[in-house]
Amino acid sequence: MSRFIIQGQKKLSGDYRPVGNKNAVLPMLAACLLTDEPVTLHNVPEIRDVEVMLALLEGLGVSVSRAKDIVTLQAGTIRRRRLDPELCRRVRASILLAGPLAARHGSAVLPPPGGDIIGRRRLDTHFNGLRALGIAVEGSVIYTLRRRQLRGADLLLDEASVTATENLLMAATLAEGETTLFNAACEPHVTDLGGLLVRMGARIEGLGTNCLQVQGVKALRGAEHTVGPDLIEVGSFLAAAAATRGELRISNPGNPRDLEVILRVFARLGLAVEAESGSLLFRARQKRRVQRDLGRAIPKIEDGPWPSFPSDLMSVAIVLATQAKGTVLFFEKMFESRMYFVDRLIEMGADIIPCDPHRVVVSGPCHLHGTHLTTPDIRAGMSLLIAALCAKGRSVIEQAEVIDRGYERIDERLRALGADIVRE
Repeated sequence: MSRFIIQGQKKLSGDYRPVGNKNAVLPMLAACLLTDEPVTLHNVPEIRDVEVMLALLEGLGVSVSRAKDIVTLQAGTIRRRRLDPELCRRVRASILLAGPLAARHGSAVLPPPGGDIIGRRRLDTHFNGLRALGIAVEGSVIYTLRRRQLRGADLLLDEASVTATENLLMAATLAEGETTLFNAACEPHVTDLGGLLVRMGARIEGLGTNCLQVQGVKALRGAEHTVGPDLIEVGSFLAAAAATRGELRISNPGNPRDLEVILRVFARLGLAVEAESGSLLFRARQKRRVQRDLGRAIPKIEDGPWPSFPSDLMSVAIVLATQAKGTVLFFEKMFESRMYFVDRLIEMGADIIPCDPHRVVVSGPCHLHGTHLTTPDIRAGMSLLIAALCAKGRSVIEQAEVIDRGYERIDERLRALGADIVRE
């Protein structure tokens, strides 16, 4: 157990480069199970969720070697098909091993996946799709998967689940015939996974859309792939610089079209970001004024499946809104427990009215003050950290290791930008 101690009201300014996308690299690690040849990934972030995922794979018999941000995996010999329950409890991404393990190696025994408690996170879409591909699923607490005859199928997903899309996409690469995934998730990290699978020899069309066609192949080969930058981290650091009235230059920020989804929402909170020679520049001394809707109506910021605003940035945007002049309604549609952390912001002096578990009204700007906090989940933890950075006085954030699950060396990188933060 560790904690952060923050002395607030220090401007964050300087140059920042995002690490590899957490939500892309976790399914890519699982994809190594689809071949007996080496898979090498570059730009792998040093975060706790990656460490747990690698430990799960090693427990199955996968050979893993790591040198800084480069990881090479080889699933030539799989000794076990039962995942470690304790490791599964620590990471939601353990579910991503179900599809490739059962599809190529015949079976998988999956304890309940863990991860952040931000609301109900269904597994139905995963298992219904795997059954349609010819993989039997039994159990209600510990799930046993057995491959029968892996055949392609026309699948209409009952929700645009990112991890279900990734699981079914990986399994379908080895299924006989053609698989079509309708209502598939099309987030950038799903597309990045698809890029790796294509390098491995998969035949996939429609990447970047909500309709994927997969022509199954008999075997996949090894490949080398570079993980794209983490857009959620880009949004988090941008919000931290804006909330502390700093200035930030972001190098290698990612695909401009993907960034537009985030930046158009931040622009409604008064943040102007300039594109400049392959980088983004956020200048200091911006007014941070909320842009009202037509007729001077209070604007609404809501999340949803891509290309809607990402749920993982809702908490960050709420903190940013406390430092902007004006009123905003935030509507969290994806997870019913995501908004619970706002009680901590209210304790810090934020002017927030919770309407129900899914909606809050934020009025700013607010003068936040330091306090003692506990990290509830990765994204809320980062949001509370941003709040502490712009608050007056000293804040203590317990369970810093929860933030470490999704943000690489966050205290070191914030200190490099001028933050007064130490880890104990």
